[in-house]
Amino acid sequence: MAHATETESFDVLVVGAGIAGCEAALAAAEAGARVALASAADTFSGSSFFPGTWGLGLVGPADDKDEADFVETILEVGRGMALPGLASALVRGVAAAVGRLEERGVELQRAERPEERDFIPCFDRRCRSWHGLGRASYRAATEAALRAAGVTALPFHELLALVEMDGRVCGAVLFDVRSGAERVVGAGAVVLATGGFGGLFSRTLTMPDVTGTAAAVALRHGARLVNVEFIQIMPGLVEPVRGVVFNERTFRYARVEGLDAPGAAGLLDARGGHGPFTASLPDRVVDFAVAAAGARGAAVTYDLPEKLPEFMQTYFDWFEGAFGRRPDGDLRIAPYAHASNGGILVDERGATGVPGLFACGEATGGMHGADRIGGLSSANGLVFGHAAGRAAAGDAAATRVAAPNAAAHAVKARSPLGVPEREGLLALRHAMDERCLLGRTAEGLQAMVRLLDELDRDSARTGSRRLANAALSAHALVTAMLARTESRGAHHRADFPEEDPDQARPLVVTLDADGLPVAEPLG
Repeated sequence: MAHATETESFDVLVVGAGIAGCEAALAAAEAGARVALASAADTFSGSSFFPGTWGLGLVGPADDKDEADFVETILEVGRGMALPGLASALVRGVAAAVGRLEERGVELQRAERPEERDFIPCFDRRCRSWHGLGRASYRAATEAALRAAGVTALPFHELLALVEMDGRVCGAVLFDVRSGAERVVGAGAVVLATGGFGGLFSRTLTMPDVTGTAAAVALRHGARLVNVEFIQIMPGLVEPVRGVVFNERTFRYARVEGLDAPGAAGLLDARGGHGPFTASLPDRVVDFAVAAAGARGAAVTYDLPEKLPEFMQTYFDWFEGAFGRRPDGDLRIAPYAHASNGGILVDERGATGVPGLFACGEATGGMHGADRIGGLSSANGLVFGHAAGRAAAGDAAATRVAAPNAAAHAVKARSPLGVPEREGLLALRHAMDERCLLGRTAEGLQAMVRLLDELDRDSARTGSRRLANAALSAHALVTAMLARTESRGAHHRADFPEEDPDQARPLVVTLDADGLPVAEPLG
């Protein structure tokens, strides 16, 4: 891949270089567009390349006859939050996405014993088509494809703002982490593939470059957010290593500190069927016990079988290779923020409704619901990344856009992260851990709003776009969490612990005339 100069403009600018962003950049380039691929860290980053687990699962329908059942299951698991058209587009697109990977030379792992219960995806009711997507193979094959397609890389460029002229997005303000300068990159269309909201928490199972701030940037230009209260909360390791995904399949062989509920063994067996917490199943009490242990984590001990199931053995082998020890001794786990089920609302092409602005991958929402079937996050990035890239290329080709004036949008060079900005971000993330993981309450969420208002004032005083974006993204999440006065899927309100049938509809977050987030049912 080439590297851009300070003054270049492109047909398509893709921001975010995980799986969704890479697929979007490739699709746009193959459609004839001049493409730049920007990322807050190095190219091949984001949650797709998070090293705290063995790899990525990729699921799809077993065959053409399975498509309708799979869509129906996504809608059931989503508990009224998933949009049928997006769910259908996701399922229909998986087989073609797998074909593109294989044609590119990506090696996909297949199960030796696919009938084992561990290959039933999280929250699903049956086995589907399953592939293991290894990061090393994906990176090697995709790096070669991006280079061959002439995609220009902009690594270590963080999104701060979009540039808009005459009602159309025509570029972005990017912060060059290495030089400390802001720069403007022009584009006929912009694709946001920046990942979810994990970076708004300090206890998170994502990469540091997944900042969660692109939602704020999109909101300011008229985009809508959907289902953002549904953030997956996963058990992660505190000991013997921190910030690593816990293998939920081992719950069925485990004893968890503080779990004294009747029928604990049956609850643990059920909890082994899905990685993220859900308020919609009785085994939620397992997560409550883990959360009650606080930041120190709940102790987990095992009675493991002599021969581990294949899926579990894969994790054990990876863990021993990565950390030099087995993951079944001196083990403590705690709740972590993980993937986001919601985000920027898009259509089947990845269009946001804002001229010139597209989005894909975990930055988006609507194709998933209150809970998400395991393996569909990878599928989402592959399917909608490709769709958004192609659509953005076509949109840019059909519209002549003048290059934006860099002087009107960029500011003078500054240090990568000033002390007030760093302190504000740390305060935000720790407060999100305390008030916006498990056990959300109106009191805690309203306290969070007051803190965010204070941080927003700090950002205005210091000129920190990064802090302003983080505060607005977090405010959007908290607004949806306050509006949903029930517990459903990944969203749990301790003051409203039961599901309310009257709230079985998605909430959309927009900005009001004062620039503050408001949540209302999707019309």
